[in-house]
Amino acid sequence: MFWEETSEPTSLFSSQKKKTYPEVKKEALTCRRCHLREGAQQVVFGVGNPNSSLILVGEGPGAREDELGEPFVGKAGQLLTKILEAINLEREKVYISNIVKCRPPNNRPPSSQEMEVCMPWLKEEFRLIRPKVLVLLGATAYKGLIDPQGKITRDRGKWIEKKDLLIMPTFHPAALLRDPRKKVSVWEDFQMIEKALKT
Repeated sequence: MFWEETSEPTSLFSSQKKKTYPEVKKEALTCRRCHLREGAQQVVFGVGNPNSSLILVGEGPGAREDELGEPFVGKAGQLLTKILEAINLEREKVYISNIVKCRPPNNRPPSSQEMEVCMPWLKEEFRLIRPKVLVLLGATAYKGLIDPQGKITRDRGKWIEKKDLLIMPTFHPAALLRDPRKKVSVWEDFQMIEKALKT
């Protein structure tokens, strides 16, 4: 689990000098630590402002993300951009990533083993960015980072505190495309996120 090893994210390269964001990204883009890379066009690393106080984390790249090499650029990503704009945030000013950096076959959710193998890259992103707020987009991100038994429908909209980090689980934008009734809940969640970022 993301939080079990230490109370704050540590370097993937603990025996070496800690690397900069460009160095970590360059190394991640050549990663072949698991079999997901074999079926993916490329590694899709996080994108956005590495000095942001907000990180949004989803489960993994879809077909469009795998094609373009950027997270959240398909229909769900376009909706996420609109959600951010609704709380006066430009996409380029936040940081967006996924638990796994390579597309799982047929867009299936990544397995717990796949998430574990890829987790050091996300830990590196956290080490470098040091966000104030983490938004977990969907059940997979919530279960993978916080609670394997967690239920997003029950726990969304509730703040979780880990040291100096505020964590908010909410529905994945793809869930809103399938069920527009969830948009009201996500709007409530992002209003709370907006307030947290301003305090």
